[in-house]
Amino acid sequence: MTTEILMPALSPTMEEGTLAKWLVKEGDNVASGDLLAEIETDKATMEFEAVDEGTIGKLLIAEGTQGVKVNTPIAVLLDDGETADDIAAPASSATNSDTPAQPGEAATPARAPAAPEREGDRVFASPLARRIAADKGIDLREITGSGPRGRIVKADVVATPASTASPTAEPATARTVSALPPAPATPIATGPSPDTITRIYDGRAYQEVALDGMRKTIAARLTEAKQSIPHFYLRRDIRLDALLAFRGQLNAQLANRGVKLSVNDFIIKACALALQAVPDANAVWAGDRILRLAPSDVAVAVAIDGGLFTPVLKDAELKSLSALSAEMKDLASRARDRKLAPHEYQGGSFAISNLGMFGIDNFDAVINPPHGAILAVGAGVKKPVVAEDGTLSVATVMSVTLSVDHRVIDGALGAQLLQQIVDNLENPMVMLA
Repeated sequence: MTTEILMPALSPTMEEGTLAKWLVKEGDNVASGDLLAEIETDKATMEFEAVDEGTIGKLLIAEGTQGVKVNTPIAVLLDDGETADDIAAPASSATNSDTPAQPGEAATPARAPAAPEREGDRVFASPLARRIAADKGIDLREITGSGPRGRIVKADVVATPASTASPTAEPATARTVSALPPAPATPIATGPSPDTITRIYDGRAYQEVALDGMRKTIAARLTEAKQSIPHFYLRRDIRLDALLAFRGQLNAQLANRGVKLSVNDFIIKACALALQAVPDANAVWAGDRILRLAPSDVAVAVAIDGGLFTPVLKDAELKSLSALSAEMKDLASRARDRKLAPHEYQGGSFAISNLGMFGIDNFDAVINPPHGAILAVGAGVKKPVVAEDGTLSVATVMSVTLSVDHRVIDGALGAQLLQQIVDNLENPMVMLA
């Protein structure tokens, strides 16, 4: 019996994707775990693996097709002894994509994921999914598979928080808070219709730029954030002279190890420690409740062509400056190549957006839900300052703005958090104690 290969959900929020590249062709024999295609989500390009063995009988979706809905059939797998003539005629021409179907060719309507295929107590899952589940301590019986016949694949396990682990993995009283799905999407307030806007510019030269998945997601999430999150803003100036001197000493000593710390590395560490010092502010909004996290999982905005990522440095309070620096460089490099996995850019309670390297003195950042706050960092510039004894001097001053979700953090609590960040950066050696 032929098996349909469906468009996978490679992240918890993925509804559609682009079939960027086929890694197989019709007639190829594949086994469970073999790579079939490269799929572009709104944030990354990920490889999609086979969960069954057989022969590729037909590729239903062409390379480069955008807007392919999750669970749409994209290929047909033949069992032993079957040929392309055994493929049943599809019942619908809806491909749910931006690329029209070929004449005479149609695709089967999208189906909801089936329950996991089971045989007694056995749960059917790909070998890679089983290995990842074992590493994360996840009970496969608690996961609904998105693969053919409900089989569990790698993406299902990667997208599952560790709290789905079996009861023997950790005490029942201990609950690990992992990446949270975003709040339900709300319609984007777009103002005038596209046709109305286009008519306004009739006769003017312009280039129309189609929105890719990332830009659509950014538009939807940030519109939702500004409409639904009650932002308030706290601003402080931070003197950097002690930090810059300390950074210079550390970099001189670490040069033989090839380590060069940036000011941003110190900012990440300062925020992580501040969240530990003010634990009530280490929290996220979860719709009808607040979740207070134990670890400091700090997200950092990384600009890429056409958008941005916010990779998350987990347990940042426990890591050395050199470890944070190396991890941040790795995450930023893979973010620019769109090679981050969903679990690397989802979660966290707090974010940092640094535009100082672009010469921006100060700005207000938009909170990335469900985070409770985001720190906008400006450039360090020389300014005249008045010392405690009343004398005038020159110091390197960096302006920061803490955008806070008032549902999660009240004004006084936000002020305590920002004061702790300032103290850490103005007394950098304390962060190594």
